[in-house]
Amino acid sequence: MTFALDVVLNTDQAIVQAFGGDLLAMHEAATAFAREVAMQPVDDRFDVVLTTGSGYPLGQNLYQSVKGMSAAYQVVRPGGTIVCAAECRDGFPEHGSYRHELTSGSPQQLLAEIAGRERTVPDQWQVQIQARIQSSSRVVMHTSYLSDAELAAAHLEQTADITGTVEQALRSAGGDARLCVLPEGPQTIPFVADR
Repeated sequence: MTFALDVVLNTDQAIVQAFGGDLLAMHEAATAFAREVAMQPVDDRFDVVLTTGSGYPLGQNLYQSVKGMSAAYQVVRPGGTIVCAAECRDGFPEHGSYRHELTSGSPQQLLAEIAGRERTVPDQWQVQIQARIQSSSRVVMHTSYLSDAELAAAHLEQTADITGTVEQALRSAGGDARLCVLPEGPQTIPFVADR
C-alpha cells in the first residue's frame, strides 16, 4: 500500500478538505470532492469562450496562461474561438524550453513529434496541452507584453480589443452562437455535464 495525502484549497488558499490513504482510492475521493466544489457543469459546448490567466502569478507569462486556455478548451466547440486575457509580463518566459519547443512547428507537427518521443522533455506538458488546444480551436490573446510577431510564432493571434474580437467571433459563428465567460480562468473548471 502507498500512503498519499491530498488537500483541496479554497480561493484564500485555506484547506477545506484533506484526504489520506491508499493512493488510488484517496485520489478518487479527493477528485470527486474537488469536482463538486470547484467545477461547473454546463449543458453544451460554446462557440466562443472568453478566459483569463487569472491574474498574477498565473497570468505572468504565456506558459502559465495555457491553464486558462485549457479551462476554456473543456467547453469550446471544435473550431470555436478562445479569447485569453493575460498580462504575460514575463513573456514566454525566456527560461526553459517552452518557447523553443512551441515555436518549432505547427500545433499538429508538435503533437506528432511529442507522440513519437521515447522520453518527455522539460516543459513538454504545457507545449502538448497548448498544441492540442490550438489544433482544434482559434486562440486569440490579449496581452501587453508579447508582440504580434512573438504570438504569431506561437501560432496565436493578438487583439487589443477583447469586446470587438468576441463580438466578431460570435457573428462569425451565427445567430444562435453561445458565449462562455471564465473571469477567473483556471480557478473554476467548466465541463460538459454528459461527459
